[in-house]
Amino acid sequence: MKIGVRAHDYGKMEIEELAEVLHKEGYQAAQLALPKAFKGIEQYSDISLKHLERIRKAFEEHQIEIPVFGCYMDLGNPDEEIRANGVQNLKMCLAYSKEVGAKVVGTETAYPHLSKEQKKIWYPFMMDSIKRVMEEAQKLDVKLAVEPVYWHPLENVEAVLDVIDQVQDSEHLRLIFDASNLLEFPENTDQEKYWSQWLDKIGGYIDVMHIKDFTLDDNRAYVPARLGEGIIAYDTIIQWLRQNKPDMYLLREEMNPEFAKADIAFLKKF
Repeated sequence: MKIGVRAHDYGKMEIEELAEVLHKEGYQAAQLALPKAFKGIEQYSDISLKHLERIRKAFEEHQIEIPVFGCYMDLGNPDEEIRANGVQNLKMCLAYSKEVGAKVVGTETAYPHLSKEQKKIWYPFMMDSIKRVMEEAQKLDVKLAVEPVYWHPLENVEAVLDVIDQVQDSEHLRLIFDASNLLEFPENTDQEKYWSQWLDKIGGYIDVMHIKDFTLDDNRAYVPARLGEGIIAYDTIIQWLRQNKPDMYLLREEMNPEFAKADIAFLKKF
């Protein structure tokens, strides 16, 4: 397995500086959301070929692979203008991803926390957006990786399987798996059974795993935690990885650089 990080957790830097920092920290891979990670890029429309060339060169020199080109868009929003902007940005980033050698372009399917009723309303808009982006992915022969989140339209295994069934393209449609974004009721969920169900049904589509941990405060609000000190029970996931995908990219999200060494040591146990 290859250990990486969401690059902008280290702050916004010059391209070459960030590549060097990640190398020195001991990472093998990084997820890049360019407007969040690099100085001089405030939005996706700012990205130039010069930026992409610098990124490819700097990350190759420092031996940092780019498994995910991050472009997280509001794909299910009922507002047609917002949705169209998200689709356009993703299509643009699919082309950019080839220039930097990224494995996939990653996105979720919404921004806000949605109610059960809202998720039903947003779902067909999400599906339409994914299909539009997939047309470009197929044309460019690059991969789109969608990330399920329980408060978004792509909320559960059934929704993921429906998208897979409607798209019918396992070569260009992939998944990012983040356990913390799928555990809605940690107090009464049998995590061994729950993760087994997820991985048995959609594991073949997963190219990247986001690794993070959390606790809940007295109001059940999400509180980031150091790996191994929170709610997520990773044993079942680790076992599945060893047996099925020992070459998986493991990307630490919500990294606190102060605890980077301990988190990397935790990931090495995978």
